[in-house]
Amino acid sequence: MNKNAKELFLSMLRIRMVEEKIAALYSEQEMRCPVHLSIGQEAVAVGVCDHLANKDIVMSAHRAHAHYLAKGGNLNSMIAELYGKATGCAMGKGGSMHLVDLESGFFAAVPIVGSTIPIAVGVGWAFKLKKSANIVTVFLGDGATEEGVFFESLDFASLKNVPILFVCENNFYSVYSQLKVRQASDRKLSVLAESHGIKSFTGDGNNIDQVLRLTKEAIDYIKSKNSPAFIELDTFRWLEHCGPNSDDNLGYRKKGELDQWLKRDPIQAYKSKLIESQELSEEELAENIKSISVEIDNAFKFAKESCLLYTSPSPRDGLLSRMPSSA
Repeated sequence: MNKNAKELFLSMLRIRMVEEKIAALYSEQEMRCPVHLSIGQEAVAVGVCDHLANKDIVMSAHRAHAHYLAKGGNLNSMIAELYGKATGCAMGKGGSMHLVDLESGFFAAVPIVGSTIPIAVGVGWAFKLKKSANIVTVFLGDGATEEGVFFESLDFASLKNVPILFVCENNFYSVYSQLKVRQASDRKLSVLAESHGIKSFTGDGNNIDQVLRLTKEAIDYIKSKNSPAFIELDTFRWLEHCGPNSDDNLGYRKKGELDQWLKRDPIQAYKSKLIESQELSEEELAENIKSISVEIDNAFKFAKESCLLYTSPSPRDGLLSRMPSSA
């Protein structure tokens, strides 16, 4: 995709505004599915997907909105899916945790922790067997690295030289559990990946410039060495694990920890950088916010006015046969 700086900023801002709208309207009880919001983590999705071609495949897990939108997924279809409508990207049958957009290369989101990882490896293996130039990127959380299938997938990907990029968004919590109660203090994901022979990169997931650089290095490695790569990016979710609310009052996070991450807002930081460099003006920003707001309002209007039933043959028939075979 290779957006310019302003486009990268607006992509992050759009994702943030979409999820803020979801949070604002969730209490209406019309979105009858759980929602796992990515507010605070937008730089990872935008930075990684900027280096992916349309025919490169992305797969995700339960917190998938940002990945879907960053890869070019249709906003109207996503919102309609949350409302359980036939015009939704999964015909209203999956909800927030089962997003899919084949046209943009967003292959699927699967909510079972760790389950998307072997599926993505399988898709990458299919690319290799077909001698395709495409790669697969799979987003996973730190909790997924505690599942046995994570290690099995790393091993197979390394053994078979699968063209896959593993991207771990480490937000330090699995629901209410901190890393220290789930993993040994000296456990390093980069070391685990390297122990399977996989090139590993680590960085700040709230710094989009760093995400862009590391992703380019990782993809260049995959394509030049015909081997998989792994990126761990530290970031933080601002809201509750599942739902539209803040849950900092529950006390499972250290006092002041959220405040520290709020100060590291990837969107605010990039906005300040662009304004300082005069690549973006306050007037342009206001115009773009207005334009994005209209787009989001129209998407929710589309979803609410869409019908519930779908009676024609499924457009998802023959899903695997439609998988891109070349760049």
